[in-house]
Amino acid sequence: MKNSSIKFTLALLLILIIAGAFGGYFIINGRRDDDNNTSSTAASTSEKTPTAKPQSTEQITEESKTTTEKRETTTKNKNNNNSSQPDNSYAYAYAGFNPVLADINQSKWNLLLVNRYYILPEDYSVKLSVAAPGSGYDTKLDARVAPHYAQMFNAAKEDGITLVPLSGSRRISTQKNNFENKITKYINMGYSRAQATRLAAETILPPGTSEHNAGLAMDICSLDVSFENTAEYKWLKEHAADYGFILRYPKDKKNITKINYEPWHWRYVGVEAAKAMKASSECLEEYLDILN
Repeated sequence: MKNSSIKFTLALLLILIIAGAFGGYFIINGRRDDDNNTSSTAASTSEKTPTAKPQSTEQITEESKTTTEKRETTTKNKNNNNSSQPDNSYAYAYAGFNPVLADINQSKWNLLLVNRYYILPEDYSVKLSVAAPGSGYDTKLDARVAPHYAQMFNAAKEDGITLVPLSGSRRISTQKNNFENKITKYINMGYSRAQATRLAAETILPPGTSEHNAGLAMDICSLDVSFENTAEYKWLKEHAADYGFILRYPKDKKNITKINYEPWHWRYVGVEAAKAMKASSECLEEYLDILN
């Protein structure tokens, strides 16, 4: 009986030992499978989501350069566009005057167009010279124009004609005073300031828009329309083009120049252009094909 009991106990222990061995085996293998599955999932995720490739310093620099160039180009274009846009901050904009900057082309300085639509830059300046040296008159013009006026003055003198140089180069500040005085005159006559300004501009251009401010024009002998009946005016009509001067504001061109007839105002444009305009009866705006 004792032997049977011992055998039974040993058999039971053996069964327990074998069962424990098998249980440990399955637990260990189960953990390995979980680890393998986790690794596979991580690998799969890594393959599906590519890592962003860092940009090289060279690429970043190039992109930055391109962006900068685009900005500079845009800025230049804006500046160019602004230079040709009406300036609504102009002092006389309230009366409809919105001039753009005149085209300062040094190679064609003699054909510079300055009028109520085209204004000189604020810093515009030229060297000046006495227009008729030795004559007793100290009126000045652009130094490039003065010698031509002197030649014309001397030629007229030989024919017994004195082309008195009344008003040549004029400071913009003087132009402003003259213009404001004319505006005040019309206001005192009962016109509104806007109406007075527009009327004033028919005889005196706003500051910065006059050929006198550029030193290219001379008022000769008189400031009255009756000058057209004088020997001096007749001589100018016949000979002025030979020296490069034109009658700037003809009687029949007011619809283009917007300025009243001024038989005393003569503008230098160069001999070739002056003769061409005389032959075609064109004013400067027509000759340049710039009509507003």
